[in-house]
Amino acid sequence: CCCCCCCGCEEKDIYTMTEALVLSIDQGTSSTRCGVWKNDGTCLASHQIQLETMFPQSGWVEQDPTLILADVVTCIEKTCEKLEEIGISVKAIKSIGITNQRETTIAWDKESGKPFYNAIVWSDTRTTATVDRLISQTPTNDKYYFQQRCGLPISTYFSAVKIRWLLDNVDVVKTEAHEGRCMFGTMDAWIMWHLTGGIHGGKFVTDVTNASRTMLMNVQSLQWDSELCKFFGVKRDWLPTICSSAEVYGKMTDGTLKGVPIAACLGDQHAALVGQKCFNKGEAKNTYGTGCFLLSNTGHNPVFSKHGLLTTVGYKLGKDAKCVYALEGSVAVAGACVSWLRDNLNIIERATDVEQLANSVQDTEGVYFVPAFSGLLAPHWRPDARGIIVGLSHSSTKAHIARAALEAVCFQTREMLEAMAKDCTFAISTLRVDGGMTMNNLLLQFQADILGIPVSRPHNAETTSFGAALAAGLLVGWTLEEDGDAITALNPEFSVDERDERYAKWKAAVQRSLGWEGGTPERMVESPTHLQIHSDPTSPLAKLTISFLATSLILLGIYSYKKWKSD
Repeated sequence: CCCCCCCGCEEKDIYTMTEALVLSIDQGTSSTRCGVWKNDGTCLASHQIQLETMFPQSGWVEQDPTLILADVVTCIEKTCEKLEEIGISVKAIKSIGITNQRETTIAWDKESGKPFYNAIVWSDTRTTATVDRLISQTPTNDKYYFQQRCGLPISTYFSAVKIRWLLDNVDVVKTEAHEGRCMFGTMDAWIMWHLTGGIHGGKFVTDVTNASRTMLMNVQSLQWDSELCKFFGVKRDWLPTICSSAEVYGKMTDGTLKGVPIAACLGDQHAALVGQKCFNKGEAKNTYGTGCFLLSNTGHNPVFSKHGLLTTVGYKLGKDAKCVYALEGSVAVAGACVSWLRDNLNIIERATDVEQLANSVQDTEGVYFVPAFSGLLAPHWRPDARGIIVGLSHSSTKAHIARAALEAVCFQTREMLEAMAKDCTFAISTLRVDGGMTMNNLLLQFQADILGIPVSRPHNAETTSFGAALAAGLLVGWTLEEDGDAITALNPEFSVDERDERYAKWKAAVQRSLGWEGGTPERMVESPTHLQIHSDPTSPLAKLTISFLATSLILLGIYSYKKWKSD
């Protein structure tokens, strides 16, 4: 059947009577989107609203939870209107799935339903001092002290640290929490509670994928961990109930879809893992959005990384289903770097213009861009890093910088993939990709070139939204193995030598980005000789430099002594 048919009633009858449709709510970092899906991956109608992000101080990233909730409601209603406009009744929508930006944390009043503070976004780094203090309180002074419990390092990235900051710095949150009126949750819990009734009996729940990103859930028991909660000073009563990723949590209590069950909930990267149908151990996907997130299915047992990756829940599609785990590499700045070129440097008018600009030059002419605007996440975990552009010359142009920005995303993906190969017993032979940036063919070709493996892109890049729909569709008889969208494969063209030479220069650029915030840079340039000295005194260059300086001082002393004697 053609979903674009304008004749109305006949199509409405077909879809209402013969196929259950699913609406997905995709609340991301940069926008809120709803879509109505068929089991085969066809999106029949959708609506999207861009989201405003606030940066009140350097390193602070906030969003308005009330505005986000209003956008969700608007997107639901507009999507339903568009479905009716093509002759399909909204009665065909039998289930709803939610997917959301992870780690972003909200504290709200259970009596009024209003937030006590803006949502602190996942990329926010205001908690750097909190992280340092927490690490110092562990018996081993190690950010990985709780890795075997939660799979994560102590980092500004995760929700528990954001909750701790709210309790320490926002008086109303501290007061209301200890009086039992404050609710803490990630974006999914905020949306779910309101859509299922809010102050009138709303369901205060989250799913295992979102809970696994808080640092408060035990990654093996899949419940809030008493030791972790005690360490961070968070009471379990303040937190939502943890459920699977696919079950009926409650029903819509208002609007066009009143009475329709909400039957799936997954963090956005986990929804993409489902949407890409990475159901077998060793299958991996990389989502290119505001950030860049590589997840690999590791099966039914968690794999604890020794190379800077995160152990996380992949998905749990049903109350009684087995939990599937994943290893994850997270990059904070991907599409956000293109936005920076547009909004801060004004070298492009629209984000989509970056491909044409970057394509106007054959290569970067040795320019490398490390977009560590708020530090580096996996596999480095260095909040003290800051963004740098190196290799500039008189011939460098905005096109070279634009191309270097795109290549940076690909280099960071290779770093994560190499770490993943060290942690796992299997190799990834093809990388499945999705997200808004994958419409950029130049980006994907360079990604294949620098990895040395094919990159596979589905024709429908909205796999996050579809993944949430696919999980919710289990309630109404959808199958996970339904034949999906066709793919485009891009094969590597670089030689091994070219690939490794470029990657080595990227690694050198990363080293120069470290230590700029709150400490001494890892490397410093001494004028006028431009001698680069490593902060590591055991490095060969440092040993040679120290030996040279020591010899020079001895010779200078001997010369001075002889001159003094002769005088």
